Amino acid sequence: MTPHRTRLTLGLLLACATPGFAQQGAPSQLTPQKQRITDEAIYADHSTYQATQDRIQALNDAGRPVRDYHLAKAQCWLDVSFHEYSRNDRSDFPQDALDQSAQLVSAMEQGATPSDDTPLVNDARRLREDLWKRLGAIHGTPGFECAQQAVACGEVELVHAGNEFNQQQWRHAKPYIQMAEDLTNEAEALARNCTPVPQNMTLTANLLFDFDQDTMGRVRAESRTALDDAFRRVGEEKLKVVGVQLVGHADRLTARPGSDYNQRLSERRAMAVRQYIIAQGIPAEVITYEWRGDTEQVQACDGYTGARLKECLLPNRRVEVKFDVQRIQVPPAGLGPASPGG
Repeated sequence: MTPHRTRLTLGLLLACATPGFAQQGAPSQLTPQKQRITDEAIYADHSTYQATQDRIQALNDAGRPVRDYHLAKAQCWLDVSFHEYSRNDRSDFPQDALDQSAQLVSAMEQGATPSDDTPLVNDARRLREDLWKRLGAIHGTPGFECAQQAVACGEVELVHAGNEFNQQQWRHAKPYIQMAEDLTNEAEALARNCTPVPQNMTLTANLLFDFDQDTMGRVRAESRTALDDAFRRVGEEKLKVVGVQLVGHADRLTARPGSDYNQRLSERRAMAVRQYIIAQGIPAEVITYEWRGDTEQVQACDGYTGARLKECLLPNRRVEVKFDVQRIQVPPAGLGPASPGG
């Protein structure tokens, strides 16, 4: 049975067992082995499997892709657990494998980064060290983005094989070793041929300055939100900043004599923002800036005077910030979809 068929079989069996429900923190405890002798006990265990499957589906529905290493690993642990449960495996393996799936799911539900470890549950034998090393070598490479689903399932199948070896030696381990071998070959091919496609995006912000001010310390706090959000997105989504354009402006009032005062004020504002962005780790060579003085007023404020006029003209005292960024879109992995909802 291929890995895809295993997942599909699990989904179909569970769909027939009980209605699906996604419940964060749902129990993952199977009936003790000696008590799995009634239809009620088996139905309860199928419900437990379905609960975990529904939690995986909820994570996928919330935006975590099927190819994600940890989501794929949770699915594959669930698959091998159900597979051995269906074969009437009376060892601790079905429960241990289900526990691994539930632990990964719980961490993802809580927004934590799960561990990449693949424990040898139920004291499984570590077979085929060459396959472990080949899968491990893909971690951390650019191609891992395309291969992570195959890597995750290959590692789980190696544990599955090691468990079968302990129970009934090589004859029973061989099919799962073959599956792990196929997944390793597929993972390496996906990693080699991984060609992420950049998606161009633009993030914008307008920084508003107090009257006659040109330092970041005198930027209105409420206008900093858009800039802070841009930096947060760049970090959290691992976006690549390929260009930053800054345009400085001043309002129509002149605080000091000189026809070019507002021109120079708008230049200093643009330069202050440039230095701030460089301090945040953006390379200077991708930043361009210009200044336009009071030639592009966005608010006229006719009829206002004094302090009310200065406050009304606030939108004109600005530096326009535009980030050109790229998000790397990874082609879907070669494996078929996880079981329905995965």
